[in-house]
Amino acid sequence: MNIDGQRRVAVVTPWYPEPQIPFRGSFVRAMVDAVSPGCADITVYHLSIWTVVRPAERRAEIWNAQRLLLPRSVPPIAADGGVTLYRVPTMAPPTEDWRVKSDEFAGWLAVALDGRPIEAPIVHAHVPLTAGYAALQNCRPDAKVYATEHSSFLADILAQDDARARYDEILHRLAGFFVVGDPLREMVADTFPHHADKIQLISNPVDFRASRERPPEALRRWVSVSSLTERKRIDHLLRGFARCLAEDPQLSLTLVGDGNQRTELEELAAELGVAEAVAFRGAVEPDAIPGIMAEHDLLVHTSRHETFGMVVVEGLAAGIPVLVTRCGGPEHALAGIEAAAGQFIDVDDDPAVLAKGYDELRGRYPHGVDLDRARAHLEERYGYEAVARQHFEAWDRPAETEERDR
Repeated sequence: MNIDGQRRVAVVTPWYPEPQIPFRGSFVRAMVDAVSPGCADITVYHLSIWTVVRPAERRAEIWNAQRLLLPRSVPPIAADGGVTLYRVPTMAPPTEDWRVKSDEFAGWLAVALDGRPIEAPIVHAHVPLTAGYAALQNCRPDAKVYATEHSSFLADILAQDDARARYDEILHRLAGFFVVGDPLREMVADTFPHHADKIQLISNPVDFRASRERPPEALRRWVSVSSLTERKRIDHLLRGFARCLAEDPQLSLTLVGDGNQRTELEELAAELGVAEAVAFRGAVEPDAIPGIMAEHDLLVHTSRHETFGMVVVEGLAAGIPVLVTRCGGPEHALAGIEAAAGQFIDVDDDPAVLAKGYDELRGRYPHGVDLDRARAHLEERYGYEAVARQHFEAWDRPAETEERDR
């Protein structure tokens, strides 16, 4: 068993913040930040996929050159909290075959390590099929390997026979397997009932250390923190906002995030006549998000599907209520505090549904909402200390107990 503060951990992940895309993998960095006070050292291997769109012969030449260069071109980077970071370019052909991608992740990590195993006795991977398989193939023989599943596209992965078989193999080999939300737990348990007892829920950590001093006086300054993609349904948010703005011209909406629909959404805002009331902030550093939320009165989240819905918890941590769709993860995160936290609405493309939900929330605010209660409840489940404690309990569990309980 590890003594607190003496754990040596490696984290293997396909996502981690980088200068070009600061928000990608911010939840993995949050997990690293949460557990780092209880560890002697943490090494992060960021396996960043590089899709190479070239003919097969040309790819073979690139692969050969990369095998020679990679062991000499992945220097350690000193990151915050005493973390050592390695960024490993992970070459892959343009394919939707997830087993092939899984092989590439494992192979390129081996190349970067120059044939040596990952030194840490505890290895925690994010996304089992890619980083998890790479960790298992490159760990030392006595290491304990754990993996967390986050993927909103997991159903697509498990629909492939070869990928599903590989996933089954990975689950068998892991010392522990975690999911960030109940929808993922149900999906994995239904697909692999023989591994159902191995699945544990450990959510992404949320920083509760900062919050606005006073709750909002009125719910007029809306904010959305989301990628501007089809699944997030920002077009629906704009249409619902237009309805509400027509009733209350003092409303405003800030959209934090970027994506392939940005131009289309800017045009839609102009078409709806709400452009002057809508601010497109673009992508921001993850550390800036709590402060941005605290400058607003209401988080509105209109996603079609979420495995967890971390941003909803972040909004309440910042001290503002939420108006959120019943899209999977948020229902589980806010179970028992739905009314205290804000208002749920159905996933429905009729903007009247969003407008009605806003009217109902505004009608019972502030006396029908209890932000202090909601925030305290969520911190006990999703705060840094709570999530770190769950990881430590899993990592410190004796190996012989794990084997006996399988």
